[in-house]
Amino acid sequence: MFQTAMPTQRTRVVRESHRGVYDRETVYRILDEGFLCHVGFLVDGQPFVIPTSYGRKDGNLYIHGSAASRMLRQMKEGVPVCVTVTLLDGLVLARSVFNHSMNYRSVVIIGKATLVDDPDEKIAALRALAEHIIPGRWDDARQPNERELKQTSVLRLPIEEFSAKVRTGPPIDDEKDYSFPTWAGVVPLKMTVGSPIDDPRLDPAREAPPYVKNYSREARS
Repeated sequence: MFQTAMPTQRTRVVRESHRGVYDRETVYRILDEGFLCHVGFLVDGQPFVIPTSYGRKDGNLYIHGSAASRMLRQMKEGVPVCVTVTLLDGLVLARSVFNHSMNYRSVVIIGKATLVDDPDEKIAALRALAEHIIPGRWDDARQPNERELKQTSVLRLPIEEFSAKVRTGPPIDDEKDYSFPTWAGVVPLKMTVGSPIDDPRLDPAREAPPYVKNYSREARS
């Protein structure tokens, strides 16, 4: 069983505090369903927020990119970062514009990101990144060679200081607005998967594997 973490002063949800969630099970579920994170960091007093892919292995979040990227150059010695992941589940249309909202699940992780130097951990992290995007692909594709590994950096961020924020359900209007003559409710949103499109140079005899044909981001563990 996952334990509920005590929020810190930095991760405690202040606005709409009743939507704050602090258990690892919820946080891991959101992270495992998402694709992209946004990494916030400072360079000489200038804030940057970079979107990038990620992968989770146990209690660590792994972020990868070019060894020449601004973000990874700054983080080689380990620097404070704030990482966010958000899943949008619906548009919430209230009777008043002021009370319009969205249904969502989000995670914030604060900590110190450090460069992964150990070769075995680096390979394991890259595998976690690939499998996070599409399970089954790592073993089915050509894996990184020595040159590619040198051109790729991986950062490790322990998932220790974190919080989630979740909104679900219908709109919440002021009592006097419930009689206002307009439609109110939720427009559900979800990511859909289309049919695979073959590479024009693919061998015609090569069919898409089951992990491609049956791809889904829902109910991931």
